[in-house]
Amino acid sequence: MTRLTVYNDTDPSIPEFATWDRSVAEGHLAMAGVLFERWQAERTIAATADSDAVLSAYGGAVEGLKSARGFQAADVVRVPRGMPDSAALRAKFRLEHTHDEDEARFFVNGTGAFYLHVGDQVYRVICEQGDLVSIPAGTKHWFDMGPDPHFTAIRFFTRPDGWIATPTGDVIADRFPKYEGRTS
Repeated sequence: MTRLTVYNDTDPSIPEFATWDRSVAEGHLAMAGVLFERWQAERTIAATADSDAVLSAYGGAVEGLKSARGFQAADVVRVPRGMPDSAALRAKFRLEHTHDEDEARFFVNGTGAFYLHVGDQVYRVICEQGDLVSIPAGTKHWFDMGPDPHFTAIRFFTRPDGWIATPTGDVIADRFPKYEGRTS
């Protein structure tokens, strides 16, 4: 289940706010400029479906987001359980960074947690199957896929060279609770 937790950026020991209520989470994230939606597949897709089948199953929503937000491309990324070097990949994405474009991810399956550093707060949104999150360009954030990651996500890009991160150099992610993932 999707969960939003908000912390003061100097004290992650006690959350300022937490909710499992999707509409409340959507509202809080919207106030921070973050789009958070729930999508349904237009047709049934197999867990082993190739990238084209995944994109086709969410075709209307994908094209709608591309049109509304100026994205030029979308692709599918898979991180399967037991993937070699997943610890190094997790460490890479757990560094606070920004992008010159919006970062949008839709979770086809699996889970992960985005941490958004907005003003003097850190928003942790645990995403699951069906969740779309679109983080505005310039927003400091990091992503934690957990110690045993597994997910399939649709990524959206406005740049032809794709995902380009600019590290902030802040080690803030080290102070916040890591995402420990889901067992299912």
